[in-house]
Amino acid sequence: MNYRDFLQKIIYWVINPLVKGMIRVGITPNFVTTSGFVLNVAAAVLLLYGALNHPRELSYLGWAGGVILFAGLFDMMDGRIARLGGMSSTFGALYDSVLDRYSELVTLFGISVWFSSCGYVWGCIITYIALIGSIMVSYVRARAEGLDIECKVGLMQRPERVVLTALGLILTGLCAKTASFDPVLLTIVPMGLIAVLANLTAFWRIIHCYRQLRKK
Repeated sequence: MNYRDFLQKIIYWVINPLVKGMIRVGITPNFVTTSGFVLNVAAAVLLLYGALNHPRELSYLGWAGGVILFAGLFDMMDGRIARLGGMSSTFGALYDSVLDRYSELVTLFGISVWFSSCGYVWGCIITYIALIGSIMVSYVRARAEGLDIECKVGLMQRPERVVLTALGLILTGLCAKTASFDPVLLTIVPMGLIAVLANLTAFWRIIHCYRQLRKK
């Protein structure tokens, strides 16, 4: 069992009572998926508002990070509700994947705009590279699965990207008053990790697919 499976089991153990309660009151997986997307849009709006109206107020980054982390729970609960409630569907899987991509795009867009508006040009560039990597990780997996290849290898999958992004923003907000270093670095560094590792993961998956296809 790898670390992701281990952590997933712990998280499922924690959220299962809530998930079962949601099933009992009739909440559907698609509703939860939509709610998570709306929360990610709200986080992006917080970042945009802070960038345009209060460019040096780092608390907006912290609040946005908290919202993104909270929205990440919805990403886990929709699939769990579908499985435990017997509500799995092909459209639901498609809908979840599409809104996951939109969620990531809007949050990274919000971070990029904040960096750009507040004079962190390199932060903006790094975040854009992270966005490219995030999309390509998902795209390579989708193309692989279209060829009947299981492709979940790599270090920087969506859960890791969401947690890194959220924690970076939260820590920036919490350390806003520090004078020993620029707290914005606490967001730039995670964006840099995602930029490097997500793109490496995309190429890792391409190599994985190449090896699998050679076996056929």
